[in-house]
Amino acid sequence: MNDLPNAAVRALAELFPSGDLLTDAADCWAYGYDNSKRHAAPQAVVFAREHAQIEALVALCNEYAIPLIARGRGTGTTGATVPTHGGIVLSLERMDRILRVDPDNRLLIAEPGATNLAVQQAAGAHGFFWPPDPTSSAVCTLGGNLAYNSAGPRAVKYGTPRENTLGLRVVTGAGDSLHTGVFTTKGVVGYDLTRLIIGSEGTLAIITEATLKLTPLPEARRTLRAVYTDMRAAAHAVAAIMAQPVVPCALEFIDGAAIDMVRKHSTAELPQGAGAMLMIEVDGARAGLDEAAEAVAAAARVSGCVSVELARSKAEVEALWATRKALSPALRTIAPKKINEDVVVPVSRIPELIDGLRELGARHDITIVNFGHAGNGNIHVNLLVEPDDPRQAAAAEACLGDVFALVLRLDGTLSGEHGIGLVKRDYVALELGDSALALMHAIKRQFDPRGILNPDKALPPPRLDAAHNAR
Repeated sequence: MNDLPNAAVRALAELFPSGDLLTDAADCWAYGYDNSKRHAAPQAVVFAREHAQIEALVALCNEYAIPLIARGRGTGTTGATVPTHGGIVLSLERMDRILRVDPDNRLLIAEPGATNLAVQQAAGAHGFFWPPDPTSSAVCTLGGNLAYNSAGPRAVKYGTPRENTLGLRVVTGAGDSLHTGVFTTKGVVGYDLTRLIIGSEGTLAIITEATLKLTPLPEARRTLRAVYTDMRAAAHAVAAIMAQPVVPCALEFIDGAAIDMVRKHSTAELPQGAGAMLMIEVDGARAGLDEAAEAVAAAARVSGCVSVELARSKAEVEALWATRKALSPALRTIAPKKINEDVVVPVSRIPELIDGLRELGARHDITIVNFGHAGNGNIHVNLLVEPDDPRQAAAAEACLGDVFALVLRLDGTLSGEHGIGLVKRDYVALELGDSALALMHAIKRQFDPRGILNPDKALPPPRLDAAHNAR
């Protein structure tokens, strides 16, 4: 990796005060990681504080053909913010202001470095919330949520960031500043650039401001836990729940392998015969909510149901959620470098996916643990392997290819909310055809003609497209 040109370093120093510019390799090192544990060293790290700085930075990177990788807090799991070509990492964590809360128009405007939690707190002070709620909401940033279209459990009822963002302020890879979208809940003027940029993983433009659509906080919530003899019964229950009029605000599941691990590594109580479990929440107006919860409970009582419990107090809610909350620590104890994929299939095909994953685990001699957002078919497939072991790494790679092939046969998609980044980039052509990939590369060139923004992420390079589709 070559050093940055001296003129570029001098220009960076003019743009960013010493406290907002890192050029020493040791100081920059930590900004080469994300939660995928992949790493590549950047040549410099800058901390922007305003839109104009980013405009000037993009112009500088274009002038010297320097890769520019925007990031928040690095909680992503796909390597999307790893600077594989060196260059400059642009940290947006210090652009963290909540700029405006407008309860009359149900909107909030914030900078990309604001955490999801800070957005929720600002909205909550006025009786609203922003529906996307990733597991890492306490630390993940708004910009990251938008870059990945990360949603979380509430997406089953309220949708993803694409459905809950009205507009953006961005700087494209060409250096153009744009305002996309509207301040209203309806608007069809021009192409929908807002939804295009959301989920593009920083490859098209850098988000400097977002106008979010808020939703009133529900008056009350009811929590249920349903236990099943096996995952197939639980999957049928998911389909039954989603086929009746009351849409839950969360419908999470864990499979039998996950339950066994929770038994061994936590004190959470589980009934005997638990081969799968659903965690269900229903929210809305207090009047009629008990009836709504009972309607969901009735739908959950399919063949193979062991029990359905409704929490009556805060303590009971916490007790019901204890198993789900104990799962991630248990998995980290057993396989700290596990591979976690977030595939999606139609709800009615979850049973086929679970059966197929069980077969793949046996074929490749890999323990596969499944949990996730069952209400929209977003399943987190965890391969409990040690990737530093060459044999296990080879088995995992072969297994992943088979997992993705299975998902696509079931009319699914390779990622629901984690994004593509590096980890899934070379599988993208399995889902998208030549024409779609060519169009996406053309869009990338239009936004970013010199290819400086997050190069070689999200889409396979053009030279790989034909190779994959020829297989």
